[in-house]
Amino acid sequence: MEGVEHRVIKVNGINMHVAEKGEGPLILFIHGFPELWYSWRHQIASLSSKGYRAVAPDLRGYGDTDAPDLVTSYTCFHIVGDLVQLLNIIAPNEHKVLVVGHDWGAAIAWYLCLFRPDKVKAVFNLSVPFIPHNPQMNPIDGWRAIYGNDYYMCRFQEPGEIEAEFAEMGTETVVKAFLTYRVPGPIMLPKGKPLGHSADTPIALPSWLSEEEVHYYVSKFDNKSGFTGGINYYRNLHRNWELMAPWTGCDVKVAAKFVVGDLDLVYHMPGMKEYVHNGGFKKDVPMLEEVVVMEGVGHFIHMEKPDEINNLIYDFFRQFD
Repeated sequence: MEGVEHRVIKVNGINMHVAEKGEGPLILFIHGFPELWYSWRHQIASLSSKGYRAVAPDLRGYGDTDAPDLVTSYTCFHIVGDLVQLLNIIAPNEHKVLVVGHDWGAAIAWYLCLFRPDKVKAVFNLSVPFIPHNPQMNPIDGWRAIYGNDYYMCRFQEPGEIEAEFAEMGTETVVKAFLTYRVPGPIMLPKGKPLGHSADTPIALPSWLSEEEVHYYVSKFDNKSGFTGGINYYRNLHRNWELMAPWTGCDVKVAAKFVVGDLDLVYHMPGMKEYVHNGGFKKDVPMLEEVVVMEGVGHFIHMEKPDEINNLIYDFFRQFD
């Protein structure tokens, strides 16, 4: 990608790959699953041209960043710790930064706002709203009660099991199946035919995703730890739930904007629309601006509608210049 600088920075004992472009106030872009810094390619190009320094790391376990072997090395504290140290190294004189997150990246951005609000000037999150800690129900038991054992977060729990099935499907099929998923409902991974595709099933790409772009993802997930690093985030959902007990009842004390597509599977989780629109979300994030729901748009909203998202990010962040 033209003009993007790539470097490796040592944070918390791991080598983190970082892509960046531009000069000005720093925007930290945090990707989700199964993604990379590259998912922010459209935002990096746009925001760097408008006077911002766009910084997008591969999170631990992804791409050209190290992937620790231990499942327990992927808690919310590890990931947020990596980002805080990264900011301390690359922007030591910048007291607060702007943050953009999507999917797991949005969850991590909310954690960052909870743990270190002193580091965040404003947060712009996509797809995943802030989810307050529920001391009565750990998330895996909750999802299993609603959707059963084939629900993807449940299927991800046993180390090595889903990786073996993904290996049979092939990396390209897995990447295409996830990135093109547009069903406004849960991802189910029945044993033997996860994602409803086999290795020889052709998957048509939408206009916003090219074979060349898919190839970049495939080239990275075919190397190093494959999908294991990213899946390990899900394997820490229960552990994160336990660790987050001290933050029960805490709200997010950072200016925030949230955008979601109306075909996004997260938007259709039980109780999610009510929480987002009927006051719960605003109660937990008091400085939340009006939520934007984009019609006819799926989960990977920043790639599907880059121009609209770029404009929304810019319009929100420029008030903090």
